[in-house]
Amino acid sequence: MRWTSALAIYILFWSFTVFVVLPFGVRTTDEAGGERVPGQADSAPHEFSLKKLVRRTTIVSAIAFALYYANYVNGWITPATVNAFLWERAGMKP
Repeated sequence: MRWTSALAIYILFWSFTVFVVLPFGVRTTDEAGGERVPGQADSAPHEFSLKKLVRRTTIVSAIAFALYYANYVNGWITPATVNAFLWERAGMKP
């Protein structure tokens, strides 16, 4: 795999992981015991730390990409494996 392909795939992993990590650790103003601003939604987060979000996202996406790359190099799960599993699950022969 070329490094440009690996970088593009990592960026895809990172952008997907942002949405997975985003809701974790979020507390509303009521949960944090703070005072609400007039017009603020009940579900709005009390504090938002972009630095914390980027750090968490980078760690999770690095782990996910490492697993993907290890599978790419070692060939643990291939399209043929997935296809055979789906055929078997459906009770059919390929």
